[in-house]
Amino acid sequence: MYMTHLECPKCSAKHTPHKLTQLCPECGAPLLVRYDLAKVKANFSKEDLIKRKPDLWRYRELLPLVDETNKISLGEGMTPLLALSKLGRQLNIELYLKDEGIIPGGTFKARGAAVGVSRAKELGVTSLAMPTNGNAGAAWAIYAAKADIDAYIVMPVDAPAITRNECAIAGAKLFLVKGLISDAGKIVGRAVAKLGCMDASTLKEPYRIEGKKTMGLEIAEQLAWEVPDVILYPTGGGVGLIGIYKAFLELRQIGWTGNKLPRLVAVQAAGCAPIVKAWEEKKAASEFWDNAATVAFGITVPKALGDFLVLDAIYQTNGCAVAVTDEEILNDQAELASVEGTFVCPEGAANYTAAKKLCASGWIKPNEKVVMLNTGAGLKYPDTVRVHVPVLQPDEDIPL
Repeated sequence: MYMTHLECPKCSAKHTPHKLTQLCPECGAPLLVRYDLAKVKANFSKEDLIKRKPDLWRYRELLPLVDETNKISLGEGMTPLLALSKLGRQLNIELYLKDEGIIPGGTFKARGAAVGVSRAKELGVTSLAMPTNGNAGAAWAIYAAKADIDAYIVMPVDAPAITRNECAIAGAKLFLVKGLISDAGKIVGRAVAKLGCMDASTLKEPYRIEGKKTMGLEIAEQLAWEVPDVILYPTGGGVGLIGIYKAFLELRQIGWTGNKLPRLVAVQAAGCAPIVKAWEEKKAASEFWDNAATVAFGITVPKALGDFLVLDAIYQTNGCAVAVTDEEILNDQAELASVEGTFVCPEGAANYTAAKKLCASGWIKPNEKVVMLNTGAGLKYPDTVRVHVPVLQPDEDIPL
């Protein structure tokens, strides 16, 4: 185990990782896990991965679990990196889709839940509470069930029904709120103060990032340690983008990749684009987005706690932030499925819309290697499919 401490990215204070610490006690900012990367470099090689299981725990030297017996796993990780050759040719780029839709629970949220719940168990947590737009709550509910940890989940009443059912069947104490995830967060805050449970809200514990960063580690490994030119990520709370950036920094420090970093792109919906607005205005943090609404429900986050970390990752990698409309998202969701056979979630489709815009503007250059994150299975969003299906009588033939 190479974890050394927790570090505050705002005030640089260091804290022990061996007790439950949520936010920085000094300034209230999210905390990041730090490792002795010199020792990792000396004791961990690419060759070590050859015989390991194809899951995210293959990178255990860069993960925060102290005792392997506390690992809570459902087989998460090592999702396929698909070459979208037909659409790539249309855009004159080398286009890939990292498909998180086949992970347990059907979304990338399983990564953060696996590592977050494992560390919670290791630290003696018996109950947790969290607000969610749906998928994170579902993921944490199933991992909490396996870990014998009570889960209190609060989500907007408009969240997808499938995610509600996932929470309920996993035995979580589920509540709906007539509002947004920000409203759910206020309810969770009061519950945490009253019940004394762990607050598993986005970035209010430091270990979800560590699970999400394994997307970056896998992308690097699947590309034979060649860093892609661009990575597009659908951004709500932005933990995955922060984690991917952290992954490539750590890989660079242990000498597994060169100095190159991928240009990171935060993709948001036009109906909720606080990160895009902040980036366009060259600000270090975002402002609360009023009346947030989009068909890409998972990225409906009016104000992310870690917005400053998202924006810093964009600035440090010479990336950008792009907003796309719901109409574009739904059209491109259909195009991805009909051309490449990939039924992605609306959030994943938003990346393709953004990629097309960036290719058209010249920001993405011809022949560049571009990776899009599909953060969940399209099957979890059946209401986004807009097709007309003819109904035939038994004696009718298929019209030719």
